[in-house]
Amino acid sequence: MCHVENGAHLSFLDVSYNHLFGELPDCWSRFQNFEILLLGNNNLSGKIPPSIGSFTKITTLHLGNNNLTATLPESLKNCKDLIGFDVGGNNLFGPKAGVLKRASSTFMHDSYESSSAEGLLEPLGSFNDRLQLVWKGILSEFNDILGLVKSFDLSSNNLVGEIPSEITELVGLVSLNLSRNEFSGQIPPEIGNLKSLDALDLSNNHFSGGIPSSLSQVDRLDMLDMSNNNLSGKIPTSTPLQSFNATAYMGNPELCGAPLPRKCPGEEPTISTDTEVSTEQDDQDRIVTQGFYLSIGLGFVVGFWGVFGTSLLKKNQRNSYIKFLNYQELIVKNDTSF
Repeated sequence: MCHVENGAHLSFLDVSYNHLFGELPDCWSRFQNFEILLLGNNNLSGKIPPSIGSFTKITTLHLGNNNLTATLPESLKNCKDLIGFDVGGNNLFGPKAGVLKRASSTFMHDSYESSSAEGLLEPLGSFNDRLQLVWKGILSEFNDILGLVKSFDLSSNNLVGEIPSEITELVGLVSLNLSRNEFSGQIPPEIGNLKSLDALDLSNNHFSGGIPSSLSQVDRLDMLDMSNNNLSGKIPTSTPLQSFNATAYMGNPELCGAPLPRKCPGEEPTISTDTEVSTEQDDQDRIVTQGFYLSIGLGFVVGFWGVFGTSLLKKNQRNSYIKFLNYQELIVKNDTSF
């Protein structure tokens, strides 16, 4: 690329989906009229060269699914017309907040509000942009409706540090995917400002602290994944957050509350006082009733055998009793004969 003649006239280059390898050259300042550069889905390595910020007219820059490392260059802030930006599936790390804010203009450019999708998808008249995004946990490729998508995807890199607060200023975002990185720190409380979010994936990072209560205000969420982090505390109580499956929160040992089976301290089921009194009274009545009938039965048995059992079991007393009965019978007969 550094030896291309008349490079200033080149505005479109697509070498994506090949087997290119090696590092990107740092001579992109010769191509200041670039509008579209597609280098995605190759085996490119090394860092993104600073000279790539010379593309002051570029609208689409795809570098995704390579082996690029290091940080996003600060010079990317010069790409003020950037609409389509893809660096997912690399080994980038250590983002700079200012760069991310500019990079997030991928699908947040003001022209989306005033231009048609057709105009955005065909900046050169014959080129239809396409972009692969992890949308609601599924890798999808957007083409005809790309101009309608407002997504920020930095998944599957080695980005570290906290989420830049500038991201929460992108109030038109529909999808935010920061999964499978090394992000840490707390989730910004201002994340509730993203009320248009339809999909949020923060899984497989090192986020700590609680889930911001402001997230319960995002009632359009249809896909949520916060699994495999270090989140703790109670999941905020709200219809949107409790409507997701427990798998959305799994892998956070200190997280508790519905829909997780783990109860928070103080959430153990309690029995009201009236119920306790009623239960105790029923138990006492049951004990009294059983004891009453039991005592009657025992009393009858003991009394019967106490009076009659002894005389019947002892032979001498039994014979005496029979003789007594025979004697009484003889007296009656003698009285009758007179």
